[in-house]
Amino acid sequence: MRIALLQDTAVPLDIDHNLGLISDAAQRARAAGAELLVTPELFATGYAPALIRASVTPEAVLDARERLTTIAREAGIALVHSLPGDGPAEARPIQGTLVSPDGETLAVHTKIHLFGPEEKAAFVPGEDAPPVAELGGLTLGLVVCYDIEFPETVRELARRGADVVLVPTALAGGFAGVTGTLIPARALENQLTVAYTNHAGMEDGLLFDGASVVAGPDGVVLASAGAGPELLIAEVGPAQGGRSPEEAREGPWYLRDRRPELYRRWADH
Repeated sequence: MRIALLQDTAVPLDIDHNLGLISDAAQRARAAGAELLVTPELFATGYAPALIRASVTPEAVLDARERLTTIAREAGIALVHSLPGDGPAEARPIQGTLVSPDGETLAVHTKIHLFGPEEKAAFVPGEDAPPVAELGGLTLGLVVCYDIEFPETVRELARRGADVVLVPTALAGGFAGVTGTLIPARALENQLTVAYTNHAGMEDGLLFDGASVVAGPDGVVLASAGAGPELLIAEVGPAQGGRSPEEAREGPWYLRDRRPELYRRWADH
């Protein structure tokens, strides 16, 4: 499957502008042969937790969601987008949603791990396991941003057969180790692909790192972006990189050799 990752600069609270960037990227991605476009965390609203809590209404969220579905349908491309929940401001999570090319919602993930005091003041965390969905002959998993930095979330998706984990993110502050080390490690230790797409440039006083990346099941980087706006294209495939049975016999066998009964015992002490 060919996928595209949008890396760009959103304008906080200018939903029309931000959806315009997504619409343009969807058309360009489809023209490049991509079947799926992944966009960054809270890109439609801009990443600005306090402003979102104070100013983005449930009605605005619902409208943005409908318009994003229309973008996917009109471009004929599957789309991962991220929005606040559509409930009252004091009870809203951060969500990621996978929409099919015909506008069907295939998966919704509520961000489990909120990052820092600003997010924790503006949103509520989720508790449900991250979802998987079938698209284009692959099983796709979905998490949001900080979730990928906890090995348990990706291991759960691997256990459920995910081939590719899609990650809308908002990484600012120069955390090069996340894109350079952690994302390839998550891919390698679970023998699947991780596609991680970030904002670029300045939003609400934060300078975003860019550096969106796709890492394959062997931990090798398949595609990576610089610091500025970019539409990243990558070919992704099955978990374990489509290795033959003969190659699989050579190991490593991370999922098969897990000993969860021991890990649970350790956690009880």
